[in-house]
Amino acid sequence: MSDTTTAENTQEPRLITETGVDRRIADIIEPVLVPMGYQLVRVRLSSQNGATLQIMAERLDGTMTVQDCEAISTAISPVLDVEDPVDREYHLEVSSPGIDRPMVRKSDFSRWTGHLIKCETSILVDNRKRFRGKIVSADDEGFTIERDQPAYGEEPRVVIPFTALAEGRLILTDDLIRDALTADKKAKAAQAANENFEDEDSPIN
Repeated sequence: MSDTTTAENTQEPRLITETGVDRRIADIIEPVLVPMGYQLVRVRLSSQNGATLQIMAERLDGTMTVQDCEAISTAISPVLDVEDPVDREYHLEVSSPGIDRPMVRKSDFSRWTGHLIKCETSILVDNRKRFRGKIVSADDEGFTIERDQPAYGEEPRVVIPFTALAEGRLILTDDLIRDALTADKKAKAAQAANENFEDEDSPIN
């Protein structure tokens, strides 16, 4: 897995955005999340338990704790109450993207190079719209996957432009779980080191 710096992730736009009421909710809460140091991954209003508003978000380093979820919920609830984008009662659910996460930013593909993904495109790419395979590379224009089950006559590798991407998600594997846990541990260690450094710089009263 390749590293992606915090600077590269700052204010990075999403490739995949919502429509309808989900888009309106995203437009309402994203300006609240960004100054707090979070980036929005996905908004989805479903009929689960009557109505559930699911907000997926994460820190710029990819981590997300229960405390982070609580902080986001506390911050966006008053704003949603004022704007009132949902015309019925709903349950607010704030979560991390999970290990088998949606892929919504260019940096997601660089960060998770070497792992399996399933994705769908909005237009035909190499005569199909659905793909499954390992991410072998990514650049500013798109990403390349190595298909795990290419059909007869198909090239084993295909380049998918980001402009054609409609949906993408990592596939849960033992390797992905291992790398995700390792990345999370490193990010939390870096956070702790930074907090200790700031404490040392604080004036002594």
